[in-house]
Amino acid sequence: MKITDVTAVSLVVPIQERMKAPISLPYADELGPIVFGQYRTTLVRIKTDEGIEGVGECMVRLAPTATREIVHALRPVLVGKDPYDVEVIWERLYGMMMNRGHDKGFYLEAVSGIDIALWDIMGKAEGKPVAALLGGIANATFPVYASSVRFRGFEQTLADAKKFVEKGYRAIKIKVGQNPRRFVDDIEVVRTIRGELGSDIDLMVDANCGYDVGTAVAVGRKLEELDVRWFEEPIAPDDLQGYELLQRKLDIPIAGGETQFSRFGMRDILSRRLIDIVQPNVSRAGGFTECRKIAALASAFHVPYAPHTGSSSAICIAASMQLAAALPTSLIFESMESDWSKTQENPLRQRLAPAPIATFSDGNFTLDQRPGLGVTLNEEIVAAYTV
Repeated sequence: MKITDVTAVSLVVPIQERMKAPISLPYADELGPIVFGQYRTTLVRIKTDEGIEGVGECMVRLAPTATREIVHALRPVLVGKDPYDVEVIWERLYGMMMNRGHDKGFYLEAVSGIDIALWDIMGKAEGKPVAALLGGIANATFPVYASSVRFRGFEQTLADAKKFVEKGYRAIKIKVGQNPRRFVDDIEVVRTIRGELGSDIDLMVDANCGYDVGTAVAVGRKLEELDVRWFEEPIAPDDLQGYELLQRKLDIPIAGGETQFSRFGMRDILSRRLIDIVQPNVSRAGGFTECRKIAALASAFHVPYAPHTGSSSAICIAASMQLAAALPTSLIFESMESDWSKTQENPLRQRLAPAPIATFSDGNFTLDQRPGLGVTLNEEIVAAYTV
C-alpha cells in the first residue's frame, strides 16, 4: 500500500455570543473574544492506492489555516510512502524542522494530525480498532469524567454539576482560576459542590494555569481538605521551579502535560517528578506514534496517563478513546460535556462524526471496536464550516 495524496481542511464555526472567557486566561477582557470567538479544527485526510482513506486532527486553538498549510507543505514527504511505516515517517517529519526550532507549536500539531490519519488507515486495512494495533485492548471498558463545570455563578455551577451526576457520571472536573484575586470563591464553589454531591463523586479541579505559586499552594491545601482527586495545571507550564515547590508543599496529586509537545517536552517534567498524572493531547503531542512513547516514559516513573481532549473535535476525541482503551496505565478519560458558549453548541465535537464509537453507562465508556478510529466524517458539516 502506498500513500497517493495528503490534504488538510480547516473548519471554523463563529461563536455568535460575545462572552467572558470560560477558563482562566491572561488579559481575558482583551484576548477572550479572540481566543474564544470560534470553534476551530484542522483535519488531515490521507488517501492510498488501495482506496483506504485515513483521517486525523491537528489540535487548533488559533489560526487553523496555519496547520493546514504545514500539512500541505509536508505532502512530498508522505506521497509514495507505505502508511504502515509510521516510525520512519514520524522521524522524517520531525527531523525536517527540528533543528530549526520547530519542535513545538503548529508544526508538531500538524505532524500529530498526519500520524493519527496513518494509524486510521492501518486500522481500516486490518479491520481492527487502532487500540488493538497499539498493543492490544487493555481496557475495553474504561472510566470517564465529565468535563467541565465552569463557574457561571454559584447556582448555575451547582446545577451543572448535578446535571452531570444525573446523566450517570461518577467523576466531574471543575474549572477555577478565572479571577485569581478572588480565589476564595473558587474554593467555595468546590466546597459547595462537594457538600451537595457527597463523597461518592470524584472531583477534579483545573485552574488552566491561572494561579501564581503562592495562590496555588493556598488553594491546593484547601482542595486537599475537600478530598479532590487532582489539581490540574495550577500554574504556568513553563514554571518548572514552581511545580517543584508545589510538589514539596502539597499532598494533592498534580496533573498536567496538555501543553507539552512530544516525549521530549514530557521528559523534563517526568524526570523531575513535577506531576503525578500526565495528560498529553494526541492531536498536539505527536499523534499515536509519539503518545505511546510518552506513555512508556511515564510508566517508567509510575505516572498514570489521563488523555486530554479539551474542546477538540470528534476526531481527536475518538483518537483519545483509542489510547484510553489501549494503554495499561490509562487512568480515566476526559468526556467533554460543556461547550465554551452557553447558548451555541460545538458542531465540530457533536456532529462532525455522527456515529459514537463508545457506549456510556454508569460512569464508563465501552469501546465499540470498529476499524481504525471508528468514525466516519459527516461531509455536510465539513462542507458547511470549511474556510
